[in-house]
Amino acid sequence: MNDESIDDCILLSQDPTLIPRSVEMMKGDDPAFVVDEISSIVKSTIERVIGGKTYEHNQVNRWSADIVDQTLTELTNLKKPFKYIVHAVLMQKNGAGIHTASSCFWDNTTDGSCTVRWENKYVYAIVSVFGLSNY
Repeated sequence: MNDESIDDCILLSQDPTLIPRSVEMMKGDDPAFVVDEISSIVKSTIERVIGGKTYEHNQVNRWSADIVDQTLTELTNLKKPFKYIVHAVLMQKNGAGIHTASSCFWDNTTDGSCTVRWENKYVYAIVSVFGLSNY
């Protein structure tokens, strides 16, 4: 695992067991929840849907639906043994604050999560992906 992969995904808890769990998941073979792979899918989807667009109130519902639907489609195309949950928050960049958190009760050896924070000059996007193993 390189240092960049930790920077790409924001860990939403101060629980120190999450970092070793993420490293452990990335060491696995093909059926693992690979954070770098998931992060790349999320980032490319956001770029494709929003890119450099300005914040448009009448488009945000469509953008968020497109981001979660297209991300989910790409994740299922990986043909990995996971059930996925994709959650997106889009916010106009106007100086307001936002805080998010998540907590999961699951099998730390097989399940995983990744949260990507993305922004352009006008929009913040926070997209979380949770992968629950079918095994």
